[in-house]
Formats: sequence, C-alpha cells, structure tokens
Amino acid sequence: MAVYVDNMRAPFGNMVMCHMWADTVDELLAMVDKIGVQRKWIQGHPTLSFGKHRNASWVHFDIAMTKRALAVKAGATETDRYGPLEHTARLHIASGDPARIKYGEGQLARVQSARAMRMAA
Repeated sequence: MAVYVDNMRAPFGNMVMCHMWADTVDELLAMVDKIGVQRKWIQGHPTLSFGKHRNASWVHFDIAMTKRALAVKAGATETDRYGPLEHTARLHIASGDPARIKYGEGQLARVQSARAMRMAA
C-alpha cells in the first residue's frame, strides 16, 4: 500500500499543483491529514467530493508543490506524469470485468510506450 505524487506542474493562481493519490482512500486521507491539506478538496470520490470534483475519473487531491514536498518527506512515492494513468489502468485490471481488464491492459501498454519514447528522446 502506498501514497503517490506525480511530477505534473499545473499553474493554479499563485501556486503550482500536482496530483496525490493512494492505493486506498484511508491511506490518502491519512496523508492529507499529516501534511495539512483539507479533506474537502478530495476529487473523484462518490460521497466525499462535491460539485464538479465528484466527476473526476479517479480519487485524488490536487496539491501545491510545498505540500508535495511534505508528502514525499512523509513517505509518498514519487512518480512521473504517467503515474495517474498507470494507477487507474491497474484499477481497471483489478476490477475483474473483462472489458475493463482489456482497457486497463491497453492503457498500461500505452504508458510503457510513452515512457520508452521519452527515455529515447
């Protein structure tokens, strides 16, 4: 089980944001409590998220780079920009639904290909 942060750098007002997610919601909430992010900013959760944030395709937080540093110090695993896609692909594969498994496997193959192309460049 783990918490992850990607290396995305999206401007938002006077902040630069990235994503943080985890293998379980409990782990994710424990980390946001530890690093001082308000739980109300969770995205993609069917009951804890609100408004348009409920419709996110995966459960995560957008966090400022200062909070990212705290998360890494607290044990979060750093990943690249493809980490969220890899994570959601693995969720599809774990679902047991043959159509979702096929989709997830295709997503993982695209992640591997994209990473290989970036390494070759």
